[in-house]
Amino acid sequence: MQRKNKTENNGQIPSRDDSLPGMIETDPLEEAPRRRRTVETLLAIAVYMAFVPFMLYLSPKIPEMLISSKLPGKSLLEAPDEKRVKKYKAEISALEKRFDRFTPGNAYLVVNTTENKFSLYRNRKIVREGLCSTGSYISLEGEGDKKWIFKTPRGDFKVRGKITDPVWRKPDWAFVEEGLPIPPANHPSRYERGVLGDYALALGDGYLIHGTLYQRFLGMPVTHGCIRMNDADLKEVYETLPVGAKVFIY
Repeated sequence: MQRKNKTENNGQIPSRDDSLPGMIETDPLEEAPRRRRTVETLLAIAVYMAFVPFMLYLSPKIPEMLISSKLPGKSLLEAPDEKRVKKYKAEISALEKRFDRFTPGNAYLVVNTTENKFSLYRNRKIVREGLCSTGSYISLEGEGDKKWIFKTPRGDFKVRGKITDPVWRKPDWAFVEEGLPIPPANHPSRYERGVLGDYALALGDGYLIHGTLYQRFLGMPVTHGCIRMNDADLKEVYETLPVGAKVFIY
């Protein structure tokens, strides 16, 4: 027969391994920290679940809470800075007055030698714009120390004269360019008709705004210094600009 008394097993108490199968014995000292960690985790989850909806509700109102408004019923972001606006308006007005002093109130012409374009203005509004041709910057050397650079002068000019059916008086370089001897000043070979178009506007020092037989080259720097335009543009410029009108070349 088996002995049921715990003390009858050679006088020793059974070990944990001898306990009943399926039963797990726990230590009270190890159980307390485990329970505390479980409680802390559950509290953290509860706080997070409550905090996220709160922030979603509050986030649209944060700017209004952090930024104080200067005007009743409006936030600082919406309130105009009246002093700054007045200052900018005054500066713009002053610049417009300075611009008006530098630009004529009547008709004038602006020529862009970099892009070979022109703009015709009347009462400070563009009435026509288009392509033109300006100086090629090619240099030509003649006999002795004669040398020419074919460039369009830049600066502030005036229309000094207006001519219909202009006749080209060929300068010395035109003969050098063709390999011909230079004739006397008033020799008939110097005068050539039909190459400058129907109109010409004189700018001084021999420079003209005129037409051209080579309209396919408009928009290119191919001239000997004059400004070439097509027939329609030249007619509009001629009829718009009076003698004394400003021509700005840059």
